Amino acid sequence: MPTHGSLTKAGKVRAQTPKIEGTPRKSQSPRRRNRSNYVKRFLAAPEDRFGRGRRRGRRRR
Repeated sequence: MPTHGSLTKAGKVRAQTPKIEGTPRKSQSPRRRNRSNYVKRFLAAPEDRFGRGRRRGRRRR
């Protein structure tokens, strides 16, 4: 079975590319993250066929 190039050239292109530092990212505070999750899950959720927002968890009988 033929190989695709020799193993001595492995990683050649990656080694040649210049290193670019990533931009530091600061995560949201928990209070703001919880609020945005609430808006996304309950306020902006598509309504189901019973006219309520999308529900999470098990239904109680």
